[in-house]
Amino acid sequence: MQVPSQVEYERATSVDHALSLLSRPETRVVAGGHSLIPMMKLRLAQPEVLVDINGLTELAHITYDGGNLRIGALARHADLLDSALASEHFPIFGDAERVVADPIVRLWGTVGGSLCQADRRGPVRGVRRGARDSGHPQPGRRPDGPGQGIPPGPYETVIGPGELLAEVRVPVRSATGSAYEKVARRVGDWSVAAAGVVLRLGGSPHKAVVESAASA
Repeated sequence: MQVPSQVEYERATSVDHALSLLSRPETRVVAGGHSLIPMMKLRLAQPEVLVDINGLTELAHITYDGGNLRIGALARHADLLDSALASEHFPIFGDAERVVADPIVRLWGTVGGSLCQADRRGPVRGVRRGARDSGHPQPGRRPDGPGQGIPPGPYETVIGPGELLAEVRVPVRSATGSAYEKVARRVGDWSVAAAGVVLRLGGSPHKAVVESAASA
């Protein structure tokens, strides 16, 4: 049985503390660990230091600021599924979260971890592309600011060394309906194909805008 290589463990006590730890080479963040730990067991990822951010509750929020739904990187999948704010403004998130793996993964896995893993089969990644959100890294080498997307491609992100994803901001616009469907070999498995759609009314009563997202 393969096991991870030896790794140093650090538990961050604040965002600043986490950023200082992330300035060290070969350092990775761990929260839920459902993607990183299996990769470490297979030696596909071999960090020298793991920075545990589970204590950073300031990154676990789901709030609405009047223009954006703000989802903290440490918010769990179950939190997003149960969020009344997410349900009101973006019910498609609930549709997607219901098909994320199983209840244990939803209880521990984080939204930020899923996005930073950038697996194209992940439901939340597909939904956020359709929602046209922006990711906001905590200041490290690049300042925090709007319009900074998270994954430009499969298993790739724009978050650089020494940076920590703080939150995702989803602009709220009026919508008339949405849906998300996933096809998998087994319940809770990765999707073979998945598609989501958000329908919004335009300026004319006969005009509709369809914003879709798909993953496979």
